[in-house]
Amino acid sequence: MVKQDGAAIQAAARALRAAPRVLVATGAGMSQDSGIPTFRDAAGGLWARYDPEELATEAAFRRHPARVFGWYAWRRRLVRAAAPHAGYHALVALEGLVPELAIVTQNVDGLHTRAGSRRVLELHGSLERFSCLDARHPFPADRAPEPAADTECEPPRCERCGAPVRPDVVWFGEMLPEQVTAEAWALAASCRAMLVVGTSGLVQPAAQLPLIAREAGATVIEVNPDPTELSDAAHIVCRGRAGAVLPALVAALTQGATQ
Repeated sequence: MVKQDGAAIQAAARALRAAPRVLVATGAGMSQDSGIPTFRDAAGGLWARYDPEELATEAAFRRHPARVFGWYAWRRRLVRAAAPHAGYHALVALEGLVPELAIVTQNVDGLHTRAGSRRVLELHGSLERFSCLDARHPFPADRAPEPAADTECEPPRCERCGAPVRPDVVWFGEMLPEQVTAEAWALAASCRAMLVVGTSGLVQPAAQLPLIAREAGATVIEVNPDPTELSDAAHIVCRGRAGAVLPALVAALTQGATQ
């Protein structure tokens, strides 16, 4: 395993340069550099008294729809106030340096797409999409309520069936979206290099992706400031925050391409 700072960046650049297909997997640590709190840290004001895991279930929404919808409206406002950091833009640049690149993210903030990445698979959904609770009919995001304060907020009703509208995210106890999951797993099994950025390796089943890639012969590169459950599975470990390491990695790759 290569994990010295300079050597790791150069080794990662060589692995990416040699890969016809690159898969990037991102978690909450990717968003943190943009000022977005992690899911379990996203508590403040009215919401500080609640356990986030008690708000992220269908049962909680059915019991207290205004409370749950209000919490997600608050999170959506936090996300909209954030801007993609340099690491996001580095991944956009990386698309032009490798033959094929896709991003699989556990994040629901949409920052990869806002930065300009073209192929983004959102395993856990998005705060910018809505559907009704029962039939999952799509609901226009621009018509979702956006309260200006941290408050409970009654969800709108589906015009087709009358069911309450929920955020189109994966709650605890729900399955990941079938088509997105199938594509992510196929990419992990066929990539030749995989960047794992800002994820703890604790959230299943997404934590399986680097293991699938390694088993299939890909070079696994971890970018994280601290050791994680996936560190031992990585061939190359780049210690540091995504906003610093990813631009350095792209710079090394660009420099190598011009030599």
